[in-house]
Amino acid sequence: MLRQYELVERVLGYDPNADEAALNRAYVYTVQKHGTQKRASGDPYFSHPVEVAGLMTDLQLDQETIITALLHDTVEDTLATIEDVEANFGTEIARLVDGVTKLSKIESMAEDERAAENLRKFLLAMSEDIRVLLVKLADRLHNMRTLHFIKSPEKRQRIARETMDIYAPLAERVGMYEYMREMQLLAFEQLEPEAHATITKRLAELRNKDGGQVDAIALKIKQALAESGLKVEVSGREKHPYSIWKKMAERHVSFEQVTDIMAFRVICENEDECYRALGVLHQTWQFLPGKFKDYISTPKNNGYRSLHTSLMYENSMRVEVQIRTREMHQRNEFGLAAHWAYKQGERPDGAVGWLRDLIEIVDASHDAEELLEHARLAVYQDRIFAFTPKGALFQLPIGATPVDFAFAVHTDLGARAVGAKINGRHMPLRTPLQNGDVVEVIKGKNAEPQLSWLGYVVTGKARAAIRRAVRLKEREEVAEIGRKLFDGIASRVPARIGKKAIRDAVKRLELIDEDDLMFLIGAARIPDRDVMEALVPGCTAEIDENEDWAKSGPSISIRGLTPG
Repeated sequence: MLRQYELVERVLGYDPNADEAALNRAYVYTVQKHGTQKRASGDPYFSHPVEVAGLMTDLQLDQETIITALLHDTVEDTLATIEDVEANFGTEIARLVDGVTKLSKIESMAEDERAAENLRKFLLAMSEDIRVLLVKLADRLHNMRTLHFIKSPEKRQRIARETMDIYAPLAERVGMYEYMREMQLLAFEQLEPEAHATITKRLAELRNKDGGQVDAIALKIKQALAESGLKVEVSGREKHPYSIWKKMAERHVSFEQVTDIMAFRVICENEDECYRALGVLHQTWQFLPGKFKDYISTPKNNGYRSLHTSLMYENSMRVEVQIRTREMHQRNEFGLAAHWAYKQGERPDGAVGWLRDLIEIVDASHDAEELLEHARLAVYQDRIFAFTPKGALFQLPIGATPVDFAFAVHTDLGARAVGAKINGRHMPLRTPLQNGDVVEVIKGKNAEPQLSWLGYVVTGKARAAIRRAVRLKEREEVAEIGRKLFDGIASRVPARIGKKAIRDAVKRLELIDEDDLMFLIGAARIPDRDVMEALVPGCTAEIDENEDWAKSGPSISIRGLTPG
C-alpha cells in the first residue's frame, strides 16, 4: 500500500503546483472515516481507496481526481455525507464523489426497480465529467485484483460477470485498453477457470518450446524497417488467454488451430513513418487480405488510432502488427485518461457521442430490462464505418441497416425514414450496411416508425426510439377510445361538464393531464364511478354499487375494429 508521503510525491512529480495540504488532508480523512473496517483479504479497508488513488497517479490525473479516488467510498461505506465532503474539500470534489457513489449504487441494477433512473444518473454523471468513470474503472480494477480473497464462489462469479458485461466494455468504449484487458483476464479466470488454466498452461509450454521466438520476430521486424531508414521501437507479446479463448469460440477451433497468437507493436516518430513502415512490412512479408484496418484516417469512436495488419511469417505463422506513433500509443492504452494528461488542466469534452446516445436510450426505454438490453447493445458491439452523401462519418455495429444509420444521424430522420439509397442505388431498409457505404436516407412527411423494423435493427438507440414511438401511438389510439367512452360517463352526472371540470377531475385523481385520464378510461384502468366522483364530488353516493355500468351507456363505434 502507498504511504501518505509516497502518494503526495507521485502527484507532485508530474504536477508541481498540486495542493499538497489538500492531498494530505484527503489521505488522513479516508483513513479516519474507514477506521477499523477490513477487506476480505484482511487488509485495512482504507488500503483500497489509497490503491485506487495510486492507479490514478499512474495516469497522471489532476489532484481533484486523486482526492476523489481517496474519498470515493466514504459516503457509501462510512458515516460521512456529501455535505461533509463539500465542507472539507469543496463543491467540485463533492460532485465527483457523489457521481462515483451513484455509479456504485447501480451495481445492484438487476434487483433494483429504479435501475433506469439510477443508470440515467450514472450516464449523466459520466457525460458531465468523465473523471467520475475513470475513478470507478480504477475502483473496479483494484477490486478484481483482490477478488480471489472473497470466499463465496457465487459472489466472485457475480462480480466477474458484471465486470465482463459492464465495466470491461465501458473501459473499451473510453479507450482504456490496458484496464479492459486486465479486467477481462481476471474475470475470465473466475468465469471459465478450466479454460483459463488450460490456455495458460499451453502458452507456457509454447514459450518454453519456442525459446524466445517473440523477441526474434520483433528483432526481424525492426531490422527490416531499419534497412529502409526507419528508426522505430518494436515490442511483441502473446495474446492474453481470454483473447485466445474468444478466437477459439468464434472460429470453433482448437488451441493448435489458432494461428495468430502473437501480436507486435511498431512505434514510429510520426504519421508519415507509420504508412512507410506499413509499406515496408507488406513488401517484406505477405499480408493477409481483409485483415488491414486504417484507424489513423478513420479513428474508432473512443479516439483509438493505429494501423492494423496481419502478416504471413515463416512456416505459415500469422502475426498481427499494430503501427502507431508514441502519442497515439499513450492515448490508445489509456484513452480519455491520457486525454486528461495531455490537456494539462483544461477541462476536456467529456460528453462523448456514444454517451449522449446512451442517455437518449435511457429516456426512450420502458423498463429496466429493456434499458439494459439497449445499453448493452450501445456499449458492446464491433463497428463498421458508413458515410452520409456529404461525407460525414458514422460508426455503427456490424449488421446495421439504413434504419440504424438514420437514427444515428438524428432521431427525427430515423422516425421519418421511408427508403434508402446505398452507394447511389435504391435498397430495402433491411439491407445490412458494409464498411465504407454511402447512405442517403429518404424521408416522408407523415412517415412514422414501424413495429416491423424491430425485426432487423441492431442499435440500442434505434430499438429504443422505435419501441417508444410504437408505445406512444398505441397510447394515442387508446386515449381516443377513452374520449368516446368519457362522453357516455359525463352524460350520467347531474351537471354540465366543461374544460374546468375535467381539469379539476384530473387534479383530484392525481393524474398528469387530460390525455392521461382518457388513456386510463380507454384502457379500462379506472372505474366509471371514480371518474364521475372526480367530475362532480358526491354524485355517486346514491348509485347502487352493483349497477352494470357497461350496459348503462350508449354504444360507441371504434374505427378500425371489425363490426360485430
